[in-house]
Amino acid sequence: MLTYDTLTSLPADVAGPSYALDAVTPGIIHFGVGNFFRAHLAYYIDRALALPDSQHWGIIGVGLRAGERSEKKEKDFAAQHGLYSLTETATDGTRHTRVMGALRDYLLAPREPETVLDLLAAPSTKIASLTITEGGYNIDETTGQFRLSFPPVQEDLADPTHPKTVFGFIVEGLRRRRDAGHGGLTILSCDNLRQNGEVSRKAFLGYARAVDGELAEWIEANVTFPNAMVDRITPSVSAETAAKLNKQSGLDDLKPLLAEDFTQWVVEDKFAAGRPALEKVGVQFSDAVADYEHAKIRMLNASHLIISAAGMLQNVPLVDQVLAEPKVRQFVDEVLDRDVIPTLHAPEGVDLREYKQTILNRFANPALADQVARIAADSTSKAQVFWTETVRSVLSRDHDHTRVAYFLALQLELMRGRQEDGQSFDLPEPVLTDEQRNIARSDDYRASLALPGFDSWRDLLTSKVEDDIVAFRQAIREKGVLESLPL
Repeated sequence: MLTYDTLTSLPADVAGPSYALDAVTPGIIHFGVGNFFRAHLAYYIDRALALPDSQHWGIIGVGLRAGERSEKKEKDFAAQHGLYSLTETATDGTRHTRVMGALRDYLLAPREPETVLDLLAAPSTKIASLTITEGGYNIDETTGQFRLSFPPVQEDLADPTHPKTVFGFIVEGLRRRRDAGHGGLTILSCDNLRQNGEVSRKAFLGYARAVDGELAEWIEANVTFPNAMVDRITPSVSAETAAKLNKQSGLDDLKPLLAEDFTQWVVEDKFAAGRPALEKVGVQFSDAVADYEHAKIRMLNASHLIISAAGMLQNVPLVDQVLAEPKVRQFVDEVLDRDVIPTLHAPEGVDLREYKQTILNRFANPALADQVARIAADSTSKAQVFWTETVRSVLSRDHDHTRVAYFLALQLELMRGRQEDGQSFDLPEPVLTDEQRNIARSDDYRASLALPGFDSWRDLLTSKVEDDIVAFRQAIREKGVLESLPL
């Protein structure tokens, strides 16, 4: 396994940290230590730690769920002192591997709640960052408000000094900071959400107001919530892929990671307690994050979801394999060219059609072996984040809604959970109740239109649009995805 001793004898083509690990102290507490975090935020921080006078920006990772998987992650990170390898792969197959050292510890909050709270309250902690998934912010899509009725939130509200949710931990940590006179910090979302900083602000202030109105006022005055656009394709790593990565690198890594060589992070420069010199390691600071964010979410993430749904229904497991089918590629091209780009405000200096080609070239990278199941999971939440502006734009004006109706039909067939060959599959849909899951799996085409995934545009669903969605669902079942695509 990777240890400090390994760093003294790395294979010739593997890079290691260019800073002294024993000099690194934590300045960032991160909730949600998944692969994307390790390939994105931790990637940038790893580079920032090599800058002069930057060793106080190490990361402590926090897991919120107990269980076998979380405990294994805790054990593996402890055994390797937080070290892991990241292999970046280009579209031409070129690979570069580096051992990352930014993650200095990993804590399971259910096991060590007071340690997590002490860290949040410590004056040395300047940033609390998040990758808790698009659906993890507990915002009601109908009202736009934080859901106080959510049972785990109710438990935290009943005993706020012994929290279990990310909202409870961070707000209780902030209460302790305030009481100790340590000042505020930055809550930094790294999730794929429109205006993710504003969403975070709404979530944490919504919870804080329910706990203590004066504390909520203090948070408003002392805590910042920068908006940020994040982008890097980071596939899941199976045991087989892990073994292959280790064989290629010559390492014995319990937690090897694979990512494309492309990465982007655009952030508002609104940090309450300071930040690393991220602009020196490739991060873009901008007051126009929304423009980058809209382009990425409406083009990359939305088309990713179309591809993943098509792949799940056809039982084609990898993104590049789905996109290699000319009909799928043509459909995605037409959605982007005819429904998305004409209504999208381009970031300054960005050609949207060139950006489209870059995106599709990245998707076509076979070296990533990116799984459609990874992308299709939690599609109810993702569809509302990634598709809402395009769906509303198309349905609210006199525009051909054929492609929109088709990919909404594709979404409902994905939620039904049955492949073209009749085999069933089960994907995580955490926002759905058991009753709603039963509706999604039923053969009642119209009943599914009332599911939460359609909340954000239900007011625009005319009888004609609904009829077309139903007709496309029937066509997908009768003819399959490829023969039902409206080309």
